[in-house]
Amino acid sequence: MKFELSNTTLSLRPINQKDLPYLLEIYATTREKELERVPHWTDTMKKEFIAGQFNAQHEYYQKNYTGADFWVIESQNKIIGRLYLHENFQGKGMRIIDISILPKYRNRGLGQGIFRDLMGRAAELERPLSIHVETFNPARNLYTRLGFKTVSETNGVYHLMEWKHTI
Repeated sequence: MKFELSNTTLSLRPINQKDLPYLLEIYATTREKELERVPHWTDTMKKEFIAGQFNAQHEYYQKNYTGADFWVIESQNKIIGRLYLHENFQGKGMRIIDISILPKYRNRGLGQGIFRDLMGRAAELERPLSIHVETFNPARNLYTRLGFKTVSETNGVYHLMEWKHTI
């Protein structure tokens, strides 16, 4: 799928093998707070754990989201994040499989802009837009402000949130 972002300082391109170290770095930033809770682990142990988790997640996504788009988010030819999207997930709607932006690029409105673009695309296709988010993830507040509603919960930790275009 071809998807253009309205923010012209950002671009999307399909991931490739050369991107895996950058994708690992992006993934690692999403687990930093969690790893602070295991102070007895060495840096090596943490890196090995993150690499294993990233590889398992990457393999799972590639295998289980056939037909999805896996993009890096770039700004001025630098990778600053990732966006994984299935435009016709299970024939029911658009699913944001994952979106992550490096910490130094967060809180600048970039993620909100990407979400608004995705919401616009979902409205064009007359499909709901959904994403899973952990209860403690601060991005959940953004999703709520944008009009996403919790539609289900798994183990009290993962929330499936959905946005629907209303006329």
